[in-house]
Amino acid sequence: MAGQGSNRTILTALGANMGIAVAKFVAAAITGSSAMLTEGVHSMVDSTNQLLLLYGRKRANKPADAIHPFGYGRELYFWSFVVAILVFALGAGISVYEGVLHVLDPEPAVSPLIAFVVLAIAFALEGWSTLAALKDFNAARRGSIWQEIRQTKDATTLVILLENTGALVGLVLAAIGLGLSLVTGNPMWDGLASVMIGVVLGVLALLLIYEAKGLLIGEAADPELVANIRSCAEAHKEIVTVHDVMTVHSSPTMVTVIISADFDDTITARDLERTVRDIEVQVAQRYPVVARVYVRPLDLSLQG
Repeated sequence: MAGQGSNRTILTALGANMGIAVAKFVAAAITGSSAMLTEGVHSMVDSTNQLLLLYGRKRANKPADAIHPFGYGRELYFWSFVVAILVFALGAGISVYEGVLHVLDPEPAVSPLIAFVVLAIAFALEGWSTLAALKDFNAARRGSIWQEIRQTKDATTLVILLENTGALVGLVLAAIGLGLSLVTGNPMWDGLASVMIGVVLGVLALLLIYEAKGLLIGEAADPELVANIRSCAEAHKEIVTVHDVMTVHSSPTMVTVIISADFDDTITARDLERTVRDIEVQVAQRYPVVARVYVRPLDLSLQG
């Protein structure tokens, strides 16, 4: 699999968001709430994003071929980057735009009870989807949530988790904005809530863009894994020094490793070949995430 998170998590988020989007648009048409319309657009963007992530996972699982000898794993990172752009451009952009319009020309909401009922239902569905994403996220987490956000290679689960977090915050802001509009009699609060929703989505989108860009360019494996691979190579008596252990993630569960090492000058070519083969086999067997291992003998005496 190209990703650690399950397709079920994506499908859960997709089903929840499609249902929520329909309910929000109906509520927005009845109540005239700007924040509710913004939330409807947000849910539609999220639904589109989940379809793109499903497509990216399918493409990422294609086998390697002559054109892409290292496989298609990075397709997942590419589509995650596209999703981050959509969240920023559509989710955040439309939210701010709609909110500003409503602030400049506020319209009082009607049938606010319908809006609150829809917000409550949406919060429950988003919470259900978020718990599914959080379960996948926590399965690989070894530090704090923030540390895992910065270190994770599972772009799919990260996108869903941050999207859902933004959705939950947005629902709370929409409820606060609608409530303040009713209490104060000033519908401007509803528009301000839309602007705040856009700001929240913008911040999360920028975080997603930053993380997805790093994965798309190519990030090294976990430092602990790199250290373990180095120790595995150094354990062979034929190796004098391990100079470099270079790694790169082609997908969340596919790492390519290049080991540069100085071998004992007294060993035969056959011993060198055997040692290289042993290192490659041992690393691949001990660490299933490693898809390819290359050992490069380095003769320091030939370097000027």
